[in-house]
Amino acid sequence: MGFPDLAHKQEATRGDALAIPTVAAMIAVLFAGSTVLTPLYILYKQQFGFSQITLMLIYAVYVVGNLGALLLFGGVSDVVGRRPAALAAMIVAIVSAIVFLFSENVLSLDIARILSGLGIGIGAGSGTAWIAELLSRADRSRASVIATSTNFLGLGFGALVSGLLAQYEPWPLRLVFVTYLLALAVVTILVWRTRETVAKPGSLRRISIRPQFSVPQEIRARFVAPAVTGFGAMALVGFYAAVAPSILAQQLHEANHAVAGALFFELAIVAAASIVVLMRVQSNRAMLAALGLMIPSVLLVVAAQISASMALMIVATACCGVVAALGYRGGLQVVNEIAPKDRRAKVVSSFFICCFVGNALPVIGIGIVSTYAGSVAASLAFAGIIIVFALVALAFGVKHSR
Repeated sequence: MGFPDLAHKQEATRGDALAIPTVAAMIAVLFAGSTVLTPLYILYKQQFGFSQITLMLIYAVYVVGNLGALLLFGGVSDVVGRRPAALAAMIVAIVSAIVFLFSENVLSLDIARILSGLGIGIGAGSGTAWIAELLSRADRSRASVIATSTNFLGLGFGALVSGLLAQYEPWPLRLVFVTYLLALAVVTILVWRTRETVAKPGSLRRISIRPQFSVPQEIRARFVAPAVTGFGAMALVGFYAAVAPSILAQQLHEANHAVAGALFFELAIVAAASIVVLMRVQSNRAMLAALGLMIPSVLLVVAAQISASMALMIVATACCGVVAALGYRGGLQVVNEIAPKDRRAKVVSSFFICCFVGNALPVIGIGIVSTYAGSVAASLAFAGIIIVFALVALAFGVKHSR
């Protein structure tokens, strides 16, 4: 009589073994959609004739979707279930890719970017919770490592594949999105076949879209360091995703779209590897190390730009990858540690808001400064802001390290 139960358990175990890679692939393919444009910005700029400021705004408007997902739909998967929320995110991503495929003006690019950010915001939160529930209780600490590393892997492969297709294959602004749509379709089918982990999913009526974020007064001083760390780490990622291709073309005289994609791929791969290799580094030490490394990293980026040195840019990119990994992972873990249990979700949401703003706001500033004062001046201003923020955060972090 026990054999059918044993067979059922073995089947469920095999299903879960496939489920975790499936959900990880979902996170990766969603995030790939945010960097598919990285090697294409210059092509769009040439075809549509828009300015550098407009280019930066096209990049930054993606955060509108991220914030909308976080503030309004952050708890959707807790109510309706992980699989329905994940499938909704994939559908939004598919619509976004279709809009990109047929884009003929700046407005359509903006709409597609917002939809991409919305899909990623919903899917990443659902996927991270889904992985944690698919893992055994003893392994649930691995969920954040799997989610964050696959996040960066998706970012990297999105830029790399897009750059290769744009440089070496025909229809650079079309074939990329046909390929991406195929990847989304395959992963959507796999997600649809993955088991649900929410025991009793509810109806859509139970969803609350009231924004859920705040930082209790008693931890605000300790929140400064991880918040600024997340801001700075994501500002570096945004710099490479939006600005680096222009720097390569203008200062380093490298117009190859595959190289632009490969440079961001380097950043993402170093970040993903650092998350895995340095996962046992204590959270506060990881955060402080990221803040300390931010200063030489941004100075290396500026030095590479001024000296027009590709070798120096490669070294700077690797340093920024380590900073992004340590800053994002360390800052998030510190926030989880200092947040009161009954308000943890709200505090973590506040941290993510700082990350999203860091990913977008400095990029807009760079676009404005570079238009009126040149790209080198814009990079110097960016480096100066990052250095000041890092020093302030270090002061707060050291003071409250205990």
